[in-house]
Amino acid sequence: MAQSSPYDFDIYQPRNPKASAYYKCVENHFEELEQVWDAMYKSRYGYWRTYVMTVIYKYLDCGDLHFGFARVRCEDCGHEYLLAFSCKRRHFCPSCHQKRVVEYGEWLLTNVLKDVPYKQWVFSIPKRLRIYFLYDRKLLAKLSRCAWNVITTYLKSTVPDDDAVPGASIAVQTYGDFLNHNPHLHAIVSDGCFLKNGSFQTTPVFILKDLKEAFQYEVLKMLKKEGKINDVIIENMLSWHHSGFNVYIGDRIEPDDKTGLGNLARYIIRACFSQERLVYIPAKKSDSVVAKVIYTSKDRKSRKVFNALDWLARLVTHIPNRYEHTVRYYGFFSNKSRGMRKKADADDVIPTIMPNELSSSEAKQNWARLIQKIYEVDPLVCPKCQGQMKIISIIDDFEIIEMILKHLNLWDIRNHDPPEVEPVYIPELTYVEDSNYGNSGSQIPVFDTFWS
Repeated sequence: MAQSSPYDFDIYQPRNPKASAYYKCVENHFEELEQVWDAMYKSRYGYWRTYVMTVIYKYLDCGDLHFGFARVRCEDCGHEYLLAFSCKRRHFCPSCHQKRVVEYGEWLLTNVLKDVPYKQWVFSIPKRLRIYFLYDRKLLAKLSRCAWNVITTYLKSTVPDDDAVPGASIAVQTYGDFLNHNPHLHAIVSDGCFLKNGSFQTTPVFILKDLKEAFQYEVLKMLKKEGKINDVIIENMLSWHHSGFNVYIGDRIEPDDKTGLGNLARYIIRACFSQERLVYIPAKKSDSVVAKVIYTSKDRKSRKVFNALDWLARLVTHIPNRYEHTVRYYGFFSNKSRGMRKKADADDVIPTIMPNELSSSEAKQNWARLIQKIYEVDPLVCPKCQGQMKIISIIDDFEIIEMILKHLNLWDIRNHDPPEVEPVYIPELTYVEDSNYGNSGSQIPVFDTFWS
């Protein structure tokens, strides 16, 4: 029998967030970011939100055994390991947000969407108006309502039944490829309307120009009502040859294409950045070189170099406020409509795409299944005997935590002071000027072999 390797990639390995470049970047610069925010970033990104520090501290403690853990034990051989608590922060903790993405995709397909065709809709606004949504995040909910008004007006106009209603799940994304502020909407929309008799009628070909103009009207009307713009600004924007508003509609996703619909469901709430496309270069104490972040675009065709503090400042602007909804449901998929149908035992008139085997509460608690879908391994399979493991206790009492970790030689006094910078391998870089980047003098490194 062949010996196993020291690190078996088919066995669940608890993550070590502190080893990532992203963690080191956050830990090294978050305190300085708060201190210099008013002087350096307030004019660009608005007031500092105190909730940001809560998110950062929660992230820095995520996966740390010192703040509590679950004991997981094999029922057959007795092998045991400790599973640290997670922070569950959105758009800041890569691990927790990825679990949320998978969980949302499962829940949407199982509990909300029906076995009908769908299309992806994307709504975007001109740069001139984006600043209002940066300074006032409450406008994002109203932007979502503007999109829904366009969707429902058009789709209902294609069906003769006055009681017909479409369904949509609309997600807000505030970020572009390099974390620039770009509020836009991604929606999963039924390609037609649900009729009162329980049937579904599809819609004909879309008229994109009319939809774009309708969305422009809704947004300008909303911003005027909120006191953000006046008639002079509206008149000026209506005179533009290219309005800057856009409505994109993707190809139809057929009811039997569960993979395509699941991928779309996960995409619309994707994280605002990727750790895999980030390189962090710490500052050197021996000279005046500041810390840098090198970030690669999603298509891998371009890269930009940021001062690490500037990159982190961009990132925190995309953290949702506490209890802020980033996904909303409308029409046939609204919470009210789904609740009324369930109360009347009428929610199964149109079959769901996937069998509803789990309740919402069970889905939220089943972390093992989510981990397995993300990493394609089962954390409840014993690495020693391949037997079944289970959670036997939850430890959150500080004295017991300290006693167990000291017994296992895992105890360490925690603090969030920036650690000593360790030497890291960085390839030789050749810098070229980036004329497309906002700040003059910005440079892009060229090292093709490193990125190949």
